[in-house]
Amino acid sequence: MLSKLTTEELRRVEHAVHQQYRQRHDGIVRDDSSGVVTEAEQAKEAARQVHAADGLGLPNKEVLKELCAVAQECGTRNWDGYGAEPVSEDAYKLARRFLEALPPGTPGPSIGAEPDGHMTMEWHRSPHHTLSVSVSPEGDLHYSALVGPNKAYGTEAFSGEVPKVILDLIRRVPAA
Repeated sequence: MLSKLTTEELRRVEHAVHQQYRQRHDGIVRDDSSGVVTEAEQAKEAARQVHAADGLGLPNKEVLKELCAVAQECGTRNWDGYGAEPVSEDAYKLARRFLEALPPGTPGPSIGAEPDGHMTMEWHRSPHHTLSVSVSPEGDLHYSALVGPNKAYGTEAFSGEVPKVILDLIRRVPAA
């Protein structure tokens, strides 16, 4: 039946389906000009990506699974009960690319989400040896670290490679 519709008719059908999702608020994760992405679709894609990672020989497969689980758990508005924004697909993808860009042998972080919808990674040895990196959907890496008595914080753009300042901090936290 759909194969007989014109392109314009298909656009109208797609628009009507998107409107139905919006009216029902059926687990919408993203709703923008490119369409509607539901929780179920996001979970299916995240599971596919984790499965695909198994064949890549990545050093921290468990970290990627944790990233996927956190993105799914925090993928809806108000996931924390206090009005948090959902983790966006862009933040998830950039966080995954960041993890994949880490050199082999880098200790894996713990994964979390922030109320603004950013993904966060933390390397923690003690209260005075800790690093937190927040990945925004725009590709900004916001970091804050305590390494002994020294503090470091700032924002770096993520362009596919882990910025040197962040990589140096990752190396210093566990070794301190």
